Amino acid sequence: MEIAIIADDTKKELMTQFCIAYCGILSKHNLCATAITGKYIADATGLKIERLLPGSHGGEQQITSRIAYNEIDVLLYFRSTGPKSTPSESEYNLLRMCDIHNVIVATNIATAEVVICALDHGDLDWREIVNPKSEYNRRRRGLSQ
Repeated sequence: MEIAIIADDTKKELMTQFCIAYCGILSKHNLCATAITGKYIADATGLKIERLLPGSHGGEQQITSRIAYNEIDVLLYFRSTGPKSTPSESEYNLLRMCDIHNVIVATNIATAEVVICALDHGDLDWREIVNPKSEYNRRRRGLSQ
């Protein structure tokens, strides 16, 4: 599965701790993350993570674009929950694309744990059929050509 990871500044440490706890499961999948979040996670876990631009410099939009092209199966997005935090237009677009393309989204550690456990148990394998970039669909196209 293709997993995208974003964490606002106040949630980077929590995301890193989450990835340490679930490193064994995450290592079986392709990961991409915004730059700083990806660095923190890679340094703490040794996981191979494709690092995109920083979120504020287009990383969030890069992930949104990948979702629009159905190249992401799961989004782990730990958002700021402070009293002054209001969703930006890019955040709205990101979550809207997830809704349109049926991308699984976790915006807090509780839902992230449920998603990762479901991923480990094979409960999300339906995404392999929906995602045209999946190994399942690459094999199928190879057989039909």
